[in-house]
Amino acid sequence: MEESGRVTALVELLEEFSRAQFRAKDVGAKVEKIELRCLELFGKDYCYSIIQNANGELCSHYPRQIVFLEYESAEDDKHMFESTVQVSKLQDLVNRSKMARCRGRFVCPVILYKGKHICRSATLAGWGELYGRTGYNYIFSGGADDALADTEVAEDDSAVSIGDSQFDKVRGHDIKLLRYLSVRYICDLMVENKKVKFGLNVTSSEKVDKAQRYADFTLLSIPYPGCEFFKDYKDRDYAAEGLVFNWKQDYVDAPLSIPLCLTRHLNIDWREYQSWDLVKQTQNYLRLLIHIINGDDNSGLLVHCISGWDRTPLFVSLLRLSLWADGMVHSSLEPAEILYLTIAYDWYLFGHMLVDRLSKGEEIFFFCFNFLKHITSDEFSSSGRKARRKSSQPRDPGLTLEDFCALKPRDRGSPTSLSSDFSVIAEDSPSAFGSANCESIDLVNFGAQSHAVWKKTHTSSPQAAVWNRTSEDHLLQPSGTEAKSSSSSSSNHSDIVVRTGSSPLEVPQRRWDTWRAIPTHTAKTERASRLEAVQSIFLSAYNTTIGLRTVPPSPSGAISGLLEQFARGVGLRGASAIV
Repeated sequence: MEESGRVTALVELLEEFSRAQFRAKDVGAKVEKIELRCLELFGKDYCYSIIQNANGELCSHYPRQIVFLEYESAEDDKHMFESTVQVSKLQDLVNRSKMARCRGRFVCPVILYKGKHICRSATLAGWGELYGRTGYNYIFSGGADDALADTEVAEDDSAVSIGDSQFDKVRGHDIKLLRYLSVRYICDLMVENKKVKFGLNVTSSEKVDKAQRYADFTLLSIPYPGCEFFKDYKDRDYAAEGLVFNWKQDYVDAPLSIPLCLTRHLNIDWREYQSWDLVKQTQNYLRLLIHIINGDDNSGLLVHCISGWDRTPLFVSLLRLSLWADGMVHSSLEPAEILYLTIAYDWYLFGHMLVDRLSKGEEIFFFCFNFLKHITSDEFSSSGRKARRKSSQPRDPGLTLEDFCALKPRDRGSPTSLSSDFSVIAEDSPSAFGSANCESIDLVNFGAQSHAVWKKTHTSSPQAAVWNRTSEDHLLQPSGTEAKSSSSSSSNHSDIVVRTGSSPLEVPQRRWDTWRAIPTHTAKTERASRLEAVQSIFLSAYNTTIGLRTVPPSPSGAISGLLEQFARGVGLRGASAIV
């Protein structure tokens, strides 16, 4: 596909995305075109299987064709290997585990990095949701609701009383799926331990599972503000610098909890997390996730929030783009192609409610791609070596957004990716995140100025450092848990997983044209140039289709004022002073 075609496809994608939320059972020709394009882009670098979800039987806000990446493969040798995936077992685990999580959004692998799966999901379902969905399935077999299990599983589970036995069963299936995908690390972005609505615990999370079913996994509680917080981001002219979440709100009860052995080489003072602005918090969490997947050669990672369609795609998308910029995933894709793939697959087809979020001003989607300018440096690279410099010459100070948007697409340049010879060198040895005993730390807050000191302790595995500033200024004890095994029987389901070896596609020629939208005077690494190219294409397409239509007009009412506001928001102009 030529450059003009890629831009057109991206504009069409954003137009459809901003029209309505994706639903698997309500698909037209435009959505089918988006789905096909995603498969083509995945097929350029991977062999994959497809889990069929044609009418939303598994989950109505998951893709109709869920891609399971098996291994990296160039076009020439794509058919020289045979899959080692037991697709029937995978299908069985998916069918059985979907009731364990909120809205039926089961653990789903979405990125393959050095043979390890980076997965996404919603949080664990609470008894209220589990009871409601089970009862609904029992009465209305066939499952027409958004997050219902399929008829076969529902008939089996509906006879089981809601209680520990029910949780043992459905969460046991969830644990089996996690183990099948070799997931060890579970990163929970919730700011709550449990989501409460109308006085009921409608969702739970692994970190507060009373039976400690998830004790064998390495659990990380990394609380991150929900989509409502991004209304403040938009109201501040899209300036994330200096925007700090209010951690003293009543519903916020999940402390930051990270195993100490995962923090040793990051040079981050985690005690200060409640004082970080949105930029610093997102940067540090992304660095942590990259550090985890680089430090363990054998284990995968799960990222989730509550429903898995706001904060979860934010970090999944940033991970995909960051790894791509280092040449570690999707190495054949051009900037416009990786941008299309992550918007279409990570956001749209996994159910992000862009229309609703735009109507409320909760612009977490825009924040994701505008944030790319903050992760261009080598400290976010998956390589342990300094990235190769693209040029030693100072760059042009760049265009204003008014000038940039006035250019025709052919005049804006055609940034395309470079093949990369980066090598990945983990900061730790492959066993750095192993099961060896790690010291754990508690943070003691005391005194009028909340002066922090460290106290070293020893806890049972897994060890974690828990940080939380509270008004009571008391000692926060880290939790040590014992492992509890979960088991459940398997049943045979029809195998609807299709292994696909996509037909050869032409790999675009490697070239770089001038890109000047983001001003800078320093030499660019390939990583920086790639990410800035993605951001440039996004801003152009976003401005063409969505823009800042939810932002009140400037006092003068002139179009120049609106563009100036947009320019400040995306970083092409200095942010206005914060009052």
